[in-house]
Amino acid sequence: MNAFADAIQFAQSHEVPWPRDPHAAPLPGQVPFGVHHGDPAPWNVLRGPVHMRGGVSGVVLQRGVEVAAWGAPDRADQTFSVAKTYLALLAGVANARGLLPDVDEPVVARVPGIGFDSAHNRSITWAHLLEQTSEWEGTCFGLPDTVDRYRTVSHDPRPPAGVKGDARPLHTPGTYWEYNDVRINQLSLALLHLFRQPLPEAFLHTILQPLGGGEGFRWEGYDDAWTEIVDASGTKRRVQSVPGGTHWGGGVSISARDQARIAEWMRSGGRHREQQIVSTQWLDRMTEPCAIAPFYGWLTWLNRDGHNFPGASTQASFMIGAGGHYVWIEPAHDAVVVVRWLDSAHAPGFIERIAAALSKH
Repeated sequence: MNAFADAIQFAQSHEVPWPRDPHAAPLPGQVPFGVHHGDPAPWNVLRGPVHMRGGVSGVVLQRGVEVAAWGAPDRADQTFSVAKTYLALLAGVANARGLLPDVDEPVVARVPGIGFDSAHNRSITWAHLLEQTSEWEGTCFGLPDTVDRYRTVSHDPRPPAGVKGDARPLHTPGTYWEYNDVRINQLSLALLHLFRQPLPEAFLHTILQPLGGGEGFRWEGYDDAWTEIVDASGTKRRVQSVPGGTHWGGGVSISARDQARIAEWMRSGGRHREQQIVSTQWLDRMTEPCAIAPFYGWLTWLNRDGHNFPGASTQASFMIGAGGHYVWIEPAHDAVVVVRWLDSAHAPGFIERIAAALSKH
């Protein structure tokens, strides 16, 4: 633990400036809880549940062994866009089950009638959705994709030159990269229809529980995000489609230790005991740079140029969520690192301190 004391103290000294009560007015020096405030009206409101958050916490595993933990690592907190990577993992489960044999197949071929049938959307593939180049056009549970056009995110080295929410001209699917939460929610809807099972159940039963986790886990949708599916038994079910984050509320609540379990399983190639839950090839593909956005893989942030995440290796990959949620897979040190509620302005300082500690451990 002593090797990591400096990094832990640094993290605990730089908590995200959000209120711990999501419904409380910000105190001096704080900003409002969440990211929905930056959306154009009338979409700048929560549509799903949010709950009290904890303070800065985290876990470090090296060679599969926990070498540091701080805060409340077993507390299940909302993790915002880290959930995007969980959607990519569920797509990997679907691939392993034969439900999604070809990521370059148009989505409409397997799940027609849910928003991929238009002339523009018909050519969108699963790979386009996973790498955020789909340019999907439409409305998903009352949210138009335009609300997140011209979206600016902190690790995009090419911030867009436009006003968020403006209906910029669309490009051919696969030719333009944009971080867009409505399109991610559309991917989640497509996976729901592919699995014919609520995604929280699928994630818990196929990934989290086999890894020994799941305590306090939940994955919640928007209040009005309900749809009908026909499950594997042929029974009609009214189920909730879940978002790939907490932009408008809902999303994944999970502990830091469970996030570390998932990251370590990914680092180890997707195998748990005798079961290959997701293929190694799928996980490798998740960390291949997108041709037109080499800082991004499949719903995963990359560091191939070494500049996006100073201190991390060029082989490192990250799951990142607003509010200061980082899950860092570091092959150079056989390690995974989870930190929650860290002020993102200080993430480079934290990463550099952890990397130094890992190199000495």
